[in-house]
Amino acid sequence: MIKKKYDESAIQTVDALTHIRMRSGMYIGRLGDGSHIDDGIYILLKEVIDNSVDEFIMKNGTKILVTFDANKSQLSIRDYGRGIPLGKVIECVSQINTGAKYNDDVFQFSVGLNGVGLKAVNALSSHFLVKSYREGRCFEAHFSKGRLLNQKEAKSNELNGTFVEFIPDPEVFKKYKFHEEFIRKRLWHYAYLNTGLTLFFNNEAIQSEHGLLDLLNAEVTEDRLYESVHYRGEHLEFAFLHTHSYGENYFSFVNGQYTSDGGTHLSAFREGLLKGVNDFAKKNFQGVDVREGIVGCVLIKVKDPIFESQTKNKLSNTDIRAGIVQETKEATQQLLYKNPETAKRILERIVFNEKLRKELSAVKKEAKEKQKKISFKIPKLRDCKFHFNEKSLYSEDTMIFLTEGESASASIVASRDPLKQAVFSLRGKPLNVYGMKMDQLYKNEEMYNLMSALNIEEDIANLRYNKVVLATDADVDGMHIRNLLITFFLTYFESLVLNGHLHILETPLFKVRNKEKTFYCFSDEEKEEAIRSLSKKGDKQGKTESKTRMTGIEITRFKGLGEISPNEFKQFIGPDIRLIPVTINSLSDIKPTLEFYMGKNTPQRKQFIMTNLVHEDEIAEST
Repeated sequence: MIKKKYDESAIQTVDALTHIRMRSGMYIGRLGDGSHIDDGIYILLKEVIDNSVDEFIMKNGTKILVTFDANKSQLSIRDYGRGIPLGKVIECVSQINTGAKYNDDVFQFSVGLNGVGLKAVNALSSHFLVKSYREGRCFEAHFSKGRLLNQKEAKSNELNGTFVEFIPDPEVFKKYKFHEEFIRKRLWHYAYLNTGLTLFFNNEAIQSEHGLLDLLNAEVTEDRLYESVHYRGEHLEFAFLHTHSYGENYFSFVNGQYTSDGGTHLSAFREGLLKGVNDFAKKNFQGVDVREGIVGCVLIKVKDPIFESQTKNKLSNTDIRAGIVQETKEATQQLLYKNPETAKRILERIVFNEKLRKELSAVKKEAKEKQKKISFKIPKLRDCKFHFNEKSLYSEDTMIFLTEGESASASIVASRDPLKQAVFSLRGKPLNVYGMKMDQLYKNEEMYNLMSALNIEEDIANLRYNKVVLATDADVDGMHIRNLLITFFLTYFESLVLNGHLHILETPLFKVRNKEKTFYCFSDEEKEEAIRSLSKKGDKQGKTESKTRMTGIEITRFKGLGEISPNEFKQFIGPDIRLIPVTINSLSDIKPTLEFYMGKNTPQRKQFIMTNLVHEDEIAEST
């Protein structure tokens, strides 16, 4: 191999929009295909709406219209703010570091900070149209992939504001699809954080009267121990309640931005809550006892927020910590004094948590002693070199495959990337833990080993792998094991699922090939398409497709992961890996869903199975 010469000719300079297209992950995070709420196509929408919300925050316009055309994969956003100054429209949507967010007199507590958002949307869209309406005139510019196609200015009767329309570029976002429930959820977050603002999604009004209180009540409709506690100050707002569930769950925001990874404001809120409860009760409760089973929402307004990345998932400001801790502590004390019945319920829950923790300590000790006798290492774990909780170049790409049996894990172990892919092998079907207490986690050796492998016993923040991937066979038993594992995580480690760490591995169902070419098919439709493709290539004598369809074509049905060779498996867990994220629309959906599918056998579930049962003969006829 001839090495390329490294001299002045090897150095390249690209313009800003080209850089966005080449390194899009730097600007919008993950690309994805639209199957996850944080995929790039939704970040494009967010970047546009952030600007409209900033106008509302500055008391300019109380309405935002969002229209979605599923046939075109096109989104349009119309606000009624001040509109972009007509002479600067093109610069504001195409030149990096251009905008008014650097001027504190024009924008305060804004979400958009770096003058990048609209430029990224423009650069990553095959169609991008912007219109600005100001004082009876309109300026409009049409772009494609960041390049200006045309512009015009004319008179207008429209109210002041900005209109943006875009279609994500399929060259950047491969085979993407918008899911309306993800769009709707983002819009609801904007409404909860900006009382007085009304958003319309295809004419459906989305608005909130009580802010974070409405968010908490929407997420937790049942299983609450008391009514939500709510506080709203000038720069801090929070709400919380306790449920019967395990762990802690939070929705944290900064200036209207959802910070899925928390940050300074969330850790400060948790500390302030603990201090407020202890001061009120004149006790010295431990944080884990106060926060076990809590669901909380927190919003802060910061003039100069510092985020860890352009996607703004985690806040880094350290100077705000002391103020949030103090205000949260004082507000919590006042709320508990004003609501004695709620305070009583909270203290009862804390005492219960404390008692449970002490009872579990003996079981924990016994489980750990038992593990030490077996091995110093975690049984059935083939670890990788880098981990999610140890910041490195590969942290975000780390994953662990949970497989059933040695045959399935053998193929993955032989074909994985040992730098960032680990494998944990299960011995048959795991226990159905629905309705079981926390002590079962320590009494069941396999569940305990799985928890230890993930390193989440003390805190989800210690998770060793960014993605926990369920890799089960594509048959009834495999589906059952998948459901049992999802039940395990939703019962004991709910926040792991809510934070988007749990995924399902898609592997091919069929291999269709002839002497020249091989297709791996993930559905019956793909299998039929592969057969048609190979039949056409083999039909050289003018025969009809129906007669030649199966000539020289071999079809293999993969019944289990162990049937896929390591050489084949490598491509399915490599750069083109297909993962389906396990998502939760609302916290309130978890308990009834688990009760229906994983609880005691009920007439309703039996009827559901009988109604949806598909006989093998029907499957054969359809194929």
